[in-house]
Amino acid sequence: MSGTGGRDPAIARFAVLQAVRLSGAVMVLLGVMAQSGNVAWLAGVPPVAGFALAMAGLAEFFFVPRFLARRWKSKD
Repeated sequence: MSGTGGRDPAIARFAVLQAVRLSGAVMVLLGVMAQSGNVAWLAGVPPVAGFALAMAGLAEFFFVPRFLARRWKSKD
């Protein structure tokens, strides 16, 4: 641990990237479950909405972390 008393921003950024990836994976899972129609509590969701949720989750999983990492990159 450093004696400066400040927190390392890389730790917080890593946590944010992992949270974004996890939420994207959960969105894909929910979208696929909604599309299948085999889950009782998602039976009212139309398959098209499940497909849209799965695609949004894929975009969040693959592209949002790259965007955030590029935005946070230091300009040395």
